[in-house]
Amino acid sequence: MRQSQLSQLSQSSKLSQSSGPGGPVAGIDEAGRGPLAGPVVAAAVILDPAAPIAGLADSKVLGERRRNALAAEIRKSALAWAVAWADPKEIDTLNILAATMLAMRRAILSLGVFPAGVRVDGNRLPGLGFGGRSIPGEAVVRGDARVAAISAASILAKTTRDRMMVEMDSLYPQYGFARHKGYGTAVHRERLRRHGPCREHRLSFAPVRETL
Repeated sequence: MRQSQLSQLSQSSKLSQSSGPGGPVAGIDEAGRGPLAGPVVAAAVILDPAAPIAGLADSKVLGERRRNALAAEIRKSALAWAVAWADPKEIDTLNILAATMLAMRRAILSLGVFPAGVRVDGNRLPGLGFGGRSIPGEAVVRGDARVAAISAASILAKTTRDRMMVEMDSLYPQYGFARHKGYGTAVHRERLRRHGPCREHRLSFAPVRETL
């Protein structure tokens, strides 16, 4: 998938006014920092306090079926949500941290509303200045397990990226992307050595670079 397709996957907003005294606060998380191939994906979610979603948790501790069911519920019930990403070329050009921050900014910009603040999983914040306007942010370590909106974002990011990697598998079946989602498993590394990298591999990552 190339950059022309990547600025925004999808977004939905049901907000016509602030959702609280200070306005809506978005939870932000990413999926796919560690893999050897594919994009890094970020999601932004503003939950509806009047429609809590049961079972939200860090996407990594949920089974695939449960993640997919929750993702559908988030899209249906959230006040606003968006998913965006940075592609492998951007990851190689910027580095994975900067590309992750870029994907998060794209997700925020794609929400359809300007949040009053953001809560981001981890210990770093993306740049939160947008055209002369800035929004407050809070980095929350293990936020995907502690903050419902961040949990929701982690689920949307993970399920979206998994779906993208399954689609990528049909273009490059020799690597087994549908199985390992681009992570550096023994199978993936063996296929990488056998076939060399494709355009979706991250050439700046050592296990890929070593096969050039």
